[in-house]
Amino acid sequence: MRFLERETSFPKIQGNKNLLSYIEEQTSSHLSEEGLLPIRIAVTDSSGSDYKCEVGVLSTEDTSSFEEAKLVFQFRKRKFENTRNFNVVFLVPTGIGCEIGGHAGDATPVARLLSSNCDNLITHPNVFNASDLNEMPENSLYVEGSTICRLIMGTVGLQPVRSNRILAVIDKNEHKFFENAAVNSINAARAVLGIECSDIVKLYPSISMRSEYSSSERAVGTIDGIDNLFSILRNYEGSYDAVAISSVINVPKNYHMDYFLSQGDMVNPWGGVEAMLTHAVSYKLNIPSAHSPMFESTEIANMNPGIVEARMSAEAVSTTFFHCVLKGLHKSPKIITDPDLFYYEDIISAKDISCLVIPDGCLGLPTLAALEQGIKVVAVKENRNLMKNDLNELPWDTGQFIQVENYLEAAGVLNSIKNGINLSSVRRPFKTLDPFQTSDISCGLDQQLQLLK
Repeated sequence: MRFLERETSFPKIQGNKNLLSYIEEQTSSHLSEEGLLPIRIAVTDSSGSDYKCEVGVLSTEDTSSFEEAKLVFQFRKRKFENTRNFNVVFLVPTGIGCEIGGHAGDATPVARLLSSNCDNLITHPNVFNASDLNEMPENSLYVEGSTICRLIMGTVGLQPVRSNRILAVIDKNEHKFFENAAVNSINAARAVLGIECSDIVKLYPSISMRSEYSSSERAVGTIDGIDNLFSILRNYEGSYDAVAISSVINVPKNYHMDYFLSQGDMVNPWGGVEAMLTHAVSYKLNIPSAHSPMFESTEIANMNPGIVEARMSAEAVSTTFFHCVLKGLHKSPKIITDPDLFYYEDIISAKDISCLVIPDGCLGLPTLAALEQGIKVVAVKENRNLMKNDLNELPWDTGQFIQVENYLEAAGVLNSIKNGINLSSVRRPFKTLDPFQTSDISCGLDQQLQLLK
């Protein structure tokens, strides 16, 4: 079984109507000839006459997986919005060079700010993972990216938990030091945080994870040999609720120093392939999962990058990068796939999502699903990234799409939406509505005269 990235493009459609089903149709037709199954999708550039897409795909001889993988496009429209709580999904997509959130947990302050304006903040590991740090607030839900996608698509729900039994899977490393460091991280989390680790399993033979860059400069990759991981997870089924994985990611040796010397300009090369792995695990097994990279050698671990750019500093002070994963998975919500359970009070499903906050320009299944579900979307311009899409071109309902300059403004918008305050009422100039002004009436002279009588 192999995971890799494919690029495809197809013509834009007038008004971007029915874009979700159109992308499904076009993507499926482009990939089916190669026997590839889409797992995740990003529209990287729609500024021209085509939609340029990059698709994470599964290549396997196991034909039984073909029907499963079609579920990535399955959409279930919500029948209503439950306004009992104000639940916000906050996404900073991995591997696209976001100015905020493109490095080691540097979107955490934003997440903490936004969490103060909602009942639950649903976000993904890329936001909080900062090596030995994870400062997620109490009302945040740590949810792997493909699961959030399916949540907005309406096909899964989330059940908050008190705690999870975590299965730790660590690479068998020729340098015993790194295996021991990973085990010490687990025991430290048990002793200090109080997590329950059901088992520690060595992964041998290892997964082959190779980091690459796509033509859009997104961090992606290729994964081989994941069958052994799935075999381990099936063997331990029933004894764990979430899986934490620590394994080597192969990158050119110079990347380790180049990344720190870039002063934040180089897209993090590790995150993209990590997201591919956890997408595959959570998508196929419906369990929370997260990954941390393991050093390849003592030579790389002993590199001295000096004082690094602040957003990268958490990565420069850790040996295992593992604690953030263990803390995040400690209370990661249970994935519910039975739609009959979505209407129970303690299950969060698409009906309970009030708003989606994204970096401006990000166009993938979560954005398209929010469009179809009638979920408000707040796009933040200051969080610059590699994506080249004008989200204003999508066929939003009136007031559904809100473009803001920065996350401080986004927090104010969330607060306004939560409290039912029309955004125009807190801005100036404030328009006076007058039905008797000809310029404000889109009807003919005879109709205007009738209104005046």
